[in-house]
Amino acid sequence: MTHSPDTASQTTTMAKPGFRAVWMRSIVAWHWISSAICLVGMLAFAITGITLNHASQIESQPVTESLTAQLPDDLHALVTEPQADDSAPLPEAVAEWLNVQFPRPVGSRNAEWSADEIYVSMPGPGSDAWMAIDRERGAVEFEWTRRGWVSFANDLHKGRNTGAVWKGFLDLFALATLVFCLTGLLLLYEHARRRRMTWPLVGLGVVIPLLLVLLLIH
Repeated sequence: MTHSPDTASQTTTMAKPGFRAVWMRSIVAWHWISSAICLVGMLAFAITGITLNHASQIESQPVTESLTAQLPDDLHALVTEPQADDSAPLPEAVAEWLNVQFPRPVGSRNAEWSADEIYVSMPGPGSDAWMAIDRERGAVEFEWTRRGWVSFANDLHKGRNTGAVWKGFLDLFALATLVFCLTGLLLLYEHARRRRMTWPLVGLGVVIPLLLVLLLIH
């Protein structure tokens, strides 16, 4: 059985998807990929959004741990040496010794050097810690306050005291969420002709928060 040239041409044309079909497939692909990447993060951010909004109702009992130590003579000599900068890290040998003595590592963070004391602030998500070294006597005081898992999750949500790596992750997560929202908007536009309530619902999502801000937030 043979096909006429016209029939073969029509078959070839039908076999090639149009630009619109390719564009829609790309939007759908980016939408589900970004939703898969953002799924757990969006759930976590929704839950911590509730816990942040009701922080005063969600009570937690802080746990404070206080410890002391005495620097060995050789390390004590290192902290008595004059410092040109009043904001500088502890000597490496001193920091390594302190990391063994206390549950919170000092790391390479800057310390505040004064004439008689070295103070190191070590805040973290859901916790706060500090260390003070008496430069004259070599006595070390350490205090660590933990405010529980809810506070920890809330600080992760805000990027508070989390470091550069976590903040970079939040930026990437925000970018993926932006892709998810924009591709969702394009899909809404595509199907709006068959779903008449699409734009009224989108409008409500804009108008309701705007009215709350203008009328009820003082």
